[in-house]
Amino acid sequence: MMQRVPTPGLPAQPLAVEMDQQPNTTPPQTQQQRASSSSSSRSHHFHPARPPILDLFNLYLGRSSRQKSDELVREPPNKAQKRVTAINRELPPPNEQFLFDFEQIRSQFPDQEQLRAVTESVLISLVIQCCSHAPRAEFLLFALRSLCNIGYINWDAFLPSLLSAVSSAETPVGQGNQAIAAVASANSSQSGALPPSNAVPNSTNFQSSNPASPLPSIHGIGSPAQSAAEPSSLSPMKSNDVICFGQPSARANISVRENVISSLRQLSCKIILIGLDSNVMPVTRADIFNHMMNWLVNWDKKQQGLDEFDSAQFWKPDKALTEWLHNCLDVIWLLVDDNKCRVPFYELIRSGLQFIDNIPDDEALFTLILEIHRRRDMMAIHMQMLDQHLHCPTFGTPRLLPQATTNTSGETVTNMRYSPITYPSVLGEPLHGEELAASIQRGSLDWERALRCLRHSFRNTPSPDWWRRVLLLAPCHRVHAQPPTPGAVFTSDMISEATIDRIVELLKLTNSETNCWQEWLIFADVFFFLSKHGCIDFVDFVDKLVYRLQDGDQHILRTNHVSWLLAQIIRVELVMSALNTDSRKVETTRKILSFHKEDRSSDPNNPQSILLDFISSCLNLRIWSLNTSTREYLNNEQLQKGKQIDEWWRQVSKGERIMDYMNMDERSIGMFWVVSYTMAQPACETVMSWLNSAGVTEILPGPNLQQSERLMVMQEVSPLPISLLSGFSINLCLKLAYQMEESLFSGQVVPSIAMVETYVRVMLISPHALFRSLMTLLSQKNPNPSSKPAASILVFEILNYRLLSLYRYQGKNKGLIHDVTKIIASLKGKRGDHRTFRLAENLCMNLILSMREFFYVKRDGKGPTEFTETINRITVTTLAIIIKTRGIAEVEHLLYLQTMLEQILATSQHAWSEKTLRHFPPILRDALAGRIDKRGLAIQAWQQAETTVINQCTQLLSTSAEPSYVMTYINHSFPQHRQYLCAGAWILMYGHPESINSLHLGRVLREFSPEEVTANIYTMVDVLLHHFNLELQRGRSLQDLMLKTCANLAFFIWTHELLPLDILLLALIDRDDDPHALRIVISILDSKELQQRVKLYLMNRGPPEHWLFSGTFKRVELQKALGNHLLWKERYPTFFDDIAARLLPVIPLIIYRLIENDAIDAADRVLQVYSTFLHYYPLNFTFVRDILAYFYSNLPGKLILRILTVLDVKKIPFSESFPQHINSSNASICPPLDYFATLLLGLVNHVIPPLCNSSKTSNSCARVPHNKAQATIPPESQKPFYQLQDPGTYTQLILETAVIEILSLPVTASQIVSSLVQIVVHIQPTLVQSSSGLHSTGVGQSSMLPTSPSGGSTDSTRTPSVSGLCTSNFVWRSGYTCQQLSCLLIQACGLLLAQLPHEFHIQLYIEAARVIKESWWLSDGKRSVTELEAAVCYALLDPTWAAQDNTSTAIGNVVALLHAFFSNLPLEWLEGSHLVIKHLKPVTSIAGLRITFRIMAPLLPRLANAHALFSKTLSVLLSVMSDVFGRNSQPSAPIEASEIADIIDFLHHIVHYEGQGGPVQASSKPRAEVLALIGRTAEGLRPDVQHLLTHLKADVNSSIYAATNPKFVHNTN
Repeated sequence: MMQRVPTPGLPAQPLAVEMDQQPNTTPPQTQQQRASSSSSSRSHHFHPARPPILDLFNLYLGRSSRQKSDELVREPPNKAQKRVTAINRELPPPNEQFLFDFEQIRSQFPDQEQLRAVTESVLISLVIQCCSHAPRAEFLLFALRSLCNIGYINWDAFLPSLLSAVSSAETPVGQGNQAIAAVASANSSQSGALPPSNAVPNSTNFQSSNPASPLPSIHGIGSPAQSAAEPSSLSPMKSNDVICFGQPSARANISVRENVISSLRQLSCKIILIGLDSNVMPVTRADIFNHMMNWLVNWDKKQQGLDEFDSAQFWKPDKALTEWLHNCLDVIWLLVDDNKCRVPFYELIRSGLQFIDNIPDDEALFTLILEIHRRRDMMAIHMQMLDQHLHCPTFGTPRLLPQATTNTSGETVTNMRYSPITYPSVLGEPLHGEELAASIQRGSLDWERALRCLRHSFRNTPSPDWWRRVLLLAPCHRVHAQPPTPGAVFTSDMISEATIDRIVELLKLTNSETNCWQEWLIFADVFFFLSKHGCIDFVDFVDKLVYRLQDGDQHILRTNHVSWLLAQIIRVELVMSALNTDSRKVETTRKILSFHKEDRSSDPNNPQSILLDFISSCLNLRIWSLNTSTREYLNNEQLQKGKQIDEWWRQVSKGERIMDYMNMDERSIGMFWVVSYTMAQPACETVMSWLNSAGVTEILPGPNLQQSERLMVMQEVSPLPISLLSGFSINLCLKLAYQMEESLFSGQVVPSIAMVETYVRVMLISPHALFRSLMTLLSQKNPNPSSKPAASILVFEILNYRLLSLYRYQGKNKGLIHDVTKIIASLKGKRGDHRTFRLAENLCMNLILSMREFFYVKRDGKGPTEFTETINRITVTTLAIIIKTRGIAEVEHLLYLQTMLEQILATSQHAWSEKTLRHFPPILRDALAGRIDKRGLAIQAWQQAETTVINQCTQLLSTSAEPSYVMTYINHSFPQHRQYLCAGAWILMYGHPESINSLHLGRVLREFSPEEVTANIYTMVDVLLHHFNLELQRGRSLQDLMLKTCANLAFFIWTHELLPLDILLLALIDRDDDPHALRIVISILDSKELQQRVKLYLMNRGPPEHWLFSGTFKRVELQKALGNHLLWKERYPTFFDDIAARLLPVIPLIIYRLIENDAIDAADRVLQVYSTFLHYYPLNFTFVRDILAYFYSNLPGKLILRILTVLDVKKIPFSESFPQHINSSNASICPPLDYFATLLLGLVNHVIPPLCNSSKTSNSCARVPHNKAQATIPPESQKPFYQLQDPGTYTQLILETAVIEILSLPVTASQIVSSLVQIVVHIQPTLVQSSSGLHSTGVGQSSMLPTSPSGGSTDSTRTPSVSGLCTSNFVWRSGYTCQQLSCLLIQACGLLLAQLPHEFHIQLYIEAARVIKESWWLSDGKRSVTELEAAVCYALLDPTWAAQDNTSTAIGNVVALLHAFFSNLPLEWLEGSHLVIKHLKPVTSIAGLRITFRIMAPLLPRLANAHALFSKTLSVLLSVMSDVFGRNSQPSAPIEASEIADIIDFLHHIVHYEGQGGPVQASSKPRAEVLALIGRTAEGLRPDVQHLLTHLKADVNSSIYAATNPKFVHNTN
């Protein structure tokens, strides 16, 4: 690469910002070049050619002699003396002689390169000195042209040097030395990137890193040196020949300085225009562009150091400034001219010029800014999806972003959820984060979009985990040192407004006589959570609430619900602090009390009415106790009313009588609720008294325990009903939880099941306010778990059988996996501790199976897992289910997948069968396919050890074996032989289990560690199957062998209960490559012993909805619950644990394995027998949804119906006609469109966030017209969490129920997708026609917009209505206008399709391509390019825009559907999105090209960090460009390259976006690989299109990006 020649004298300016940020990346070779150039620069000053060349120029410039100049410089100024000098100058020679005279000097010096450098240095110094002297400036331009004509000017060295000199000259004298010193080390270097001129409205961002300079630091060569032998460019002596800088605070010099700067810039621009006629290097062009942009952005900068007011009065724009502005614009237009494409126009778009603070009143500059705006707006369209403003979270599709942040409570969050909304920037890229959220204007579209999301969250209660990640603390609660939160997008002001909106909404429902008490309870739980965590400024919130209820929505407050809501949070520390210490505490107190209403309920004895009647009294009493200064403002009547509460409490708590909570009348319930707000501690004590009221009893010691050991257990009572608990104040629930935790985990008496169940119910009724981590609690109360194993057992039972879904809802199941794994790792090698280990292992299985998104198997991400062999295998299976049914959401997860598998398989010996692998997702199947099955090696090892093992087993297990040999074997047998104990016993007992000493075998197995027992089970299964096959080869009958095998297994698992059944079943199904393994499993499941166990479990455990059970729980005997193997020395009783319950996660895995092996009938039979049992499985809904998706198109209809019986169908919101369609005798008939439309309507009403309906905002739904005050119909009744534990929220329930319905239909994916697309294409005209007589939409009925692409054709692009869709009551049922509903149905359809398996995605791409290709105007070869452009713009309007005039098009609706689909799709599944383009090809028109880009381009920002997928998607788009603009392509109509300027700009932007990995910054650079990709594609394009992509190539001689990319520069060097 050509190096710039250093200018003698002054050092160079600093490097560009990009280079400053990475000082250590400079190669040693470059550093050496810099040092050499600096030395050369100093030598130019003393070059012998300098004096004659300077004299020559002075002669032609008509300047004084060199000696006279020296004298003037050396002579000190004398202010008292006036010098009068007569002008007596000789006329300079004619310009035409200059070149001849220069050639004379030139011939005297052999080193022409040095002479050229000296000449350029002299020219630059003269430009600085003579810029304001018009004739001399004209001569300098003439001289430059002349020297250029003979090739004597190296513009790539001269222009950067000139610009750098100008920057130095414009620096005031007092600051010049500092600037020079600061940049002396940056001589003669080239920038590493296009200099920063990014889009920032504040022009100060363009200042140099040197604070002294008013202009930005520009890379390049320094300004020419000033010597004692020539006039100094900084000397104030001669106003005509030099710039008068450096007179501090001299008003007289300001105007002179400004005029000289204008002249200097004007002359520089003229020189640049001459230079650009030559072929300058890309880096030079970038340097010029950067200087021009900085001059324009800083056009109004004043004299540095002056008083701002004075300078503003003195300074005025003048003609000179306008002239250099115009010259500067000439340079910019020449740089970005498409014919030459010296700099891409995109650099103007990201320059920020259009956002400068003070745009001068200049038509030429205004024209440029308008063009930048136009090009930017056109380009930004490609970044945004259609109807992007409707994309909001549904809380039915949780996604995680692996990024460490700090949440609102200051905790470290290792996984941050996707931002619920993103705000598009001016260039279209999605933005989020605290600083952005704080800048959103109230009432703006972004504000209303945020409130739309928040209102949806209040109605559907996402988890506290979600709230923590997206909310900001209120300013009054912030710690100033706390850094910004990158993921948070909602401010406290937004939260306050949304909270008040929800209160108003609930008050309206209450006033309409709707029973919405449950909604109030759910809202209070969230409100308490937000207040406790500081997301609401309480004082400000009360002010806004008063204004809204008293000034805004008058007469809406008729009940005391608001007072009740405030009473719930009155004891929150932040609220108490506000009422005690805030300066507005008196005013706030008065406002709180103003919410009181005299509640006159129609049912005064109703518990809720009683509570609301007394709640104001409770509130007054609490405030009275808080602060004495506000007591005078309290309501005395309400304080006196408190005496009634005290009196009632004294009456019911007389003596030793214990309240019977199971037989309380409604008035007593209501009064006790009231007491919970005034006397929480006494109320708590009475509840605890009830739970302890049955007394205690002693558990008799077992046969393996010493008689001296005593264990006391609390006797059973009925747990408190959830209907009673739900009315307790949150404060009482907190006290109750703490009190019960003390008894449960630290008490000396074993708690009753009633207490545990009550504790669980308290946790479930308020999941936001009351949740706490039991593992953390356990570690705090018992730092040494081994000292109190009973507490650990109880915690594991609660987690495994009661709170599993709560932890998933909270997002805590991943952390819980890691906590439980640590305990498993500490126990698996510990001898004899089987009960705790197996319970923890079963819990870990359930936790892993509960995962619905990708997870990390190690908290620190390093090293092999600490899982057991069983859990390792289940983890891989779960991973397969997640990837296949829900996808991998993020690129980080894709990258981690291989590491995760290595961590799992490092400690696992298993290899999955071909039948299992064929159903695995390809990405997982490919990773596991080469794994070696080590079963053969295991059998060989067994055969080698068999003789020894049989001898040992004979001595140990014979009926006459010595009892003393048991301890000998336990203490002295080799570990490698111990794993074969069960296998040896199997061989010895074969067919005769009675011949084995079961006592010895049981004793040894209990003395083994859990890890050794697991190894015995897996080894025994391998030996069992090997022995089975050997016997078959010897001619034994299969039936006889099965009978003997079952008899032996019955000995192990039923007769003597020697092995854990769940592990044995899992070991057998993992050997499904053996044809007999699954038969043995079926025989176990068919056994009477197991079915009897399950039957007893169902009888003893009450209903699956345990929180509804009002009776007394029965505690099952320990031996009957756990069996001999787990029992042994244990005596701590069970609560919910049972051998049968351990099978709940196992049976679903057995069903999976049976279907994989085509054992459909066996799977059907197992489901038939155990479907009722599976109602107790806490993940049964997820199981049904996932298994239907996992095996989609592989399940017969009969088995699908059987799978659905796992659900309690009455409690699942299936469509009314769904049973009819799945039981249809004619499976080939697709359900009518009305069925699918009803499904989508359910999603619109309950899943898609409702459009804004705030009465305080006007047109708050942005583009969508809404003529109804209420745009949504809420659910029939908001359901509490405990009724929705699986899947977790009501939105998830509705969405995944729709998924289950679609997957269960007996028709193909093609038919289903075709029906859905047909609805989307025709939905708007159909709704309009069906509702035109019922609802006046107010818009679009007589639209004057053109109805065709050309605007004059009689043909219409609008879509007709569709038959078979009964929509007469759709609009009424939704609460929306037909225009709104049509747009939301498209969103709902995209969301639904994104949940379905890959088969549906393929069909969607095929169907979407078909609809697009069938558009008549797209394939009409007679249409001109102009008409096609108009058609595309018309067709690709956002549906919300088109809906305003009822002019939706098939293409617009389909593209909006694809975008809604893409926005909900996990990243991994986007891999298949290219199929839609494949089916659209060949594309031969500009219209087709634009549609292709409109579909796929908005995906690219999301793929910015998935480099491989980004490149693949970009390649697809470029291939379509090749189809239309290829060298050999034949488009349907002639197309100019300028027609796609917006696409070219977009390509420039998106490669910078991907290079940055996010929104484009000043320092963003394209990746070398992407430039190479575009360069290869461009080679096949037409020359005129290829020319527009010049800078997106890997050619350092033409591309400004390649020339500044270190990879390319290094390769070139």
